[in-house]
Amino acid sequence: MSTGGPRFAELKVEELNAAQRPLADRVMREIKRASLSGPFSIMLRCPGMAAGMIETFEYYRLRTGLDPRLKELAILILAREWTADFEWYAHKPAAERAGLAAATIEELRLGRRPATLKPDEAIVYDFATALVRERGVSDAVFAAARDLLGEERLIDLAALLGEYMKVALLLGLGRVGVPAGQELPPLEGRTR
Repeated sequence: MSTGGPRFAELKVEELNAAQRPLADRVMREIKRASLSGPFSIMLRCPGMAAGMIETFEYYRLRTGLDPRLKELAILILAREWTADFEWYAHKPAAERAGLAAATIEELRLGRRPATLKPDEAIVYDFATALVRERGVSDAVFAAARDLLGEERLIDLAALLGEYMKVALLLGLGRVGVPAGQELPPLEGRTR
């Protein structure tokens, strides 16, 4: 993979067309974004697809039954697995606010299974890493996750991983890194 600069210029609100403008307004109002950085500038180039992604982001932000700590753990796992720097940059503070331990976050960044995982976090870690790396989970991992989450939230977790994998794909396609002037220790350890 090439490590050149971004492939897409950041869209400016004043330059958006009639299909893009209401979606951008929604992102900035409801997802509380100050700009169209990260995946949004790429997504809005395809307004029909972006509308569904924005709806899904709102669902996971406001209506999911997943514990915020476990949700953010899963997103960080996915960001680490895909080396999606912007995704990590955007969700690390949310993971901290949700109560994920700093030591856990650091071990994830280094590409290691954190020794500091709480029992529910270990179940989510095992489920998420198996699903992302192996494209499936063993019966034991499935049973543990279903026992912890119930069927609805288990499916919700799997779909969340898929949604953020889509974001990671778009970020990778566009070579989107962290915003200029922001520092991010490199995501280490996982090789693809």
